[in-house]
Amino acid sequence: METALSQRAKKLQALLAEAYPEARCELDHRNAYELLVATILSAQCTDARVNQVTPAFFARFPDAHALAQAGQEEVEELIKSTGFYRNKAKALLGMAKALVERHGGEVPRDMEAMVKLPGVGRKTANVVLGTAYGLATGIVVDTHVARVSQRLGLTTAQDPEKIEQDLMALFPKNQWVALSHRLILHGRYVCKARKPACSSCRLAEICPRVGV
Repeated sequence: METALSQRAKKLQALLAEAYPEARCELDHRNAYELLVATILSAQCTDARVNQVTPAFFARFPDAHALAQAGQEEVEELIKSTGFYRNKAKALLGMAKALVERHGGEVPRDMEAMVKLPGVGRKTANVVLGTAYGLATGIVVDTHVARVSQRLGLTTAQDPEKIEQDLMALFPKNQWVALSHRLILHGRYVCKARKPACSSCRLAEICPRVGV
């Protein structure tokens, strides 16, 4: 027997599919390596800013082998405008060296290997595995997904991994990748942190917040 929560989740899935039928990752990339780099750079930074930085970065470092040979200062200079550039440069260099040493320069296709790479947690791994490889290993939980999920009453958790577990239990596995993209877009453009556009929200009919 369906619970009220599972019924809301089913309705949410349908409404999101209707609102964002062509939802996709907004980080520009041509392969898994480029998406992994872009996702690491996107921490505390907009996708638009990352997309301004990555063309020059990929021209200089087209693959993990090239990046693994780079110097910290050169990487920092190329990514400076994304913020936290010292930590990000360190993570990128560590990630590239690990790819070369452990995986022949290729981005692995499983979660366990991904999260062992420097600078890569479950969120980043889910982005790359889902978007680049089409593998439903989980649901991406960034700040947008966490916020939307909490506001819709799908979870009361604060920890990203617990939120992910709650969402995975509510939605079919074959929808995880698309759902991730759609929740991110909804949080980014409609259900914003400070001023959610509740009056024009396609999910208003199932949102506990509306009318409060």
